[in-house]
Amino acid sequence: QVQLVESGGGSVQVGESLRLSCVVSGGIFSTSKLSWHRQAAGKGRELVALIISDHTTTYSDSVKGRFTISRDNAKKTVYLQMNSLNLDDTGVYYCRSEGYSRDCKHYASWGQGTQVTVSS
Repeated sequence: QVQLVESGGGSVQVGESLRLSCVVSGGIFSTSKLSWHRQAAGKGRELVALIISDHTTTYSDSVKGRFTISRDNAKKTVYLQMNSLNLDDTGVYYCRSEGYSRDCKHYASWGQGTQVTVSS
């Protein structure tokens, strides 16, 4: 069973930074596709950033140039560095891992979410 545990959320002011971390247990981390998503109150969940096994990254237009996703395969951890935060970045941030377990079964798992609140 693949489990994801996020940390690093909190309350900050506009313009400040936060770094989210997500530790993944189970599955073959090095080949997994990792992503961060967020959900604002009353809205659907949206993709924020994605990183694949060769470290190629993709970002939503709303965070491009401000957020950076990275992965540390040795620590089985994916990070989201968030700079120049604005009010629209407020929401619950979820980590997602998709890949294959050691017995070759496909999986897609989510973390429990971590709250990010940006205030003026």
